[in-house]
Amino acid sequence: MAATAAWRPDEVPAERPTVEIVVPVRDEQGVLEASIVRLHGYLTAEFPFAFRVTIADNGSTDGTWATARSLSGAYKEVEAVRFDRPGRGHALASVWSGSDAAVLAYMDVDLSTDLSALLPLVAPLVSGHSDLAIGSRLTRGARVVRGAKRELISRTYNMLLHAVLRTRFSDAQCGFKAIRADCAQKLLPFVVDGAWFFDTELLVLAERAGMRIHEVPVDWVDDPDSRVDLVGTALADLRGVARLGRDLACGRIPVARRMTAGPLSFNVQALRFAAIGVASTLAYAVLYLVLRGSLAAQPANALALLLTALANTAANRRFTFAVRGPERLVLHQTQGLLVFVLALALTSGSIALLHLVAPNAPRAVELAVLMAANLFATVLRFVLLRSWVFRSRRSAP
Repeated sequence: MAATAAWRPDEVPAERPTVEIVVPVRDEQGVLEASIVRLHGYLTAEFPFAFRVTIADNGSTDGTWATARSLSGAYKEVEAVRFDRPGRGHALASVWSGSDAAVLAYMDVDLSTDLSALLPLVAPLVSGHSDLAIGSRLTRGARVVRGAKRELISRTYNMLLHAVLRTRFSDAQCGFKAIRADCAQKLLPFVVDGAWFFDTELLVLAERAGMRIHEVPVDWVDDPDSRVDLVGTALADLRGVARLGRDLACGRIPVARRMTAGPLSFNVQALRFAAIGVASTLAYAVLYLVLRGSLAAQPANALALLLTALANTAANRRFTFAVRGPERLVLHQTQGLLVFVLALALTSGSIALLHLVAPNAPRAVELAVLMAANLFATVLRFVLLRSWVFRSRRSAP
């Protein structure tokens, strides 16, 4: 990876910081100076720990690098590093790997997250009570101002992570995170992605390694001038989820520990499956009503059923059939999706029959028919999950 060493106007080494805050930038000439001046002012006036701010330019083609060098010359606590290769993840991994700070953090250059959350973010890491810390826009106490489109994408993405990768953290994408340096050194060699999926991959590996993740509710205001390609980033993230899930299932990541539990009795399985089924049905109903506002009945039904099927399989895998390790994770989700196809056929057939018999049926009747079909599909799902998807696990000694 080609890089320009940190540029400083003097030869005197800076004080070793307790916290190093990296601000990755690419073509951000318009906002960089104002943001760094504001960040430096806050840190100087209100931050109790020794700090360093590192501007990590990754592939800028405008005047960003010149501005970064100017800021580094103006403030002794600010450094500038340049990488020819674009990619936020590459920049963060490179700076963090060579840092002498005890705690490593990063934030987006637009400072969408209120800086008052920085001290609650890093304090548990400095004290040793946590290993990583993330700002969360999706947990209780957060105050967020952003459009409905970004909100839907964010919540759907994190729901997908919970279902497919069994994550427990609430917000993978908020550009406001910190990690203890010793934990970073253990995880970074196993992080493959060098772009936007870097955050998610780091968090998933940390969680699988048993590290403690502290969540801080943040005040967050969407940047209306953000140049993030939502579609391109979403597709790249989905590819990252698939690749990471495959690597975990195949045991290719040694940092991830295996977590398994013994089989449960039929009665316990049935009770847990029923509880998950009720929750899934209610989630399906809510999703369907939300999606039905902008989609036709069939696609709304298919999408709502797909999302709840992924979450349902993940929940049953862990709680009903006591399978908690990465082994066969992708296979189980694939088999669960095959069961989903059967459920989709049942529910789609029911709604098609309803529209054939009563073309002008009100929305409430449509939903009632779909819920009844979905409940029937849930019973069938239990039989198939127990006798097919998780059969080897259930019969294991």
